Amino acid sequence: MTAIWRHVVLQLLDDYESERRHQGATVAGRRFAPEPARTASPQADAALAALAEHLARRDGWATPAWALDSSRYARQWWFVTPLKGLHPTALQQSPSAFRRRGVFITADGLARV
Repeated sequence: MTAIWRHVVLQLLDDYESERRHQGATVAGRRFAPEPARTASPQADAALAALAEHLARRDGWATPAWALDSSRYARQWWFVTPLKGLHPTALQQSPSAFRRRGVFITADGLARV
């Protein structure tokens, strides 16, 4: 599951941030307009919806309807970090869009270099 976070969620975030820097948040937000295909993982689907909502709120564009779909919530909580000692921290620090969907990350979970 950690590979999904790295190769799907963070790659999408990197692409979004690059486009936001060069063309603005409204243009970058358009990459979330089409609903992404479902994966085999409800946790990954929830994380993608959470990312869309989180960025929309942060950057001032409309959250796409697909991201608010009640089926894009994890049936089983997903702590992105495999380090169990960080799970309490992730419970506290996860942005609300992630926490509500059962996806828990630490404060630096979306930090990029």
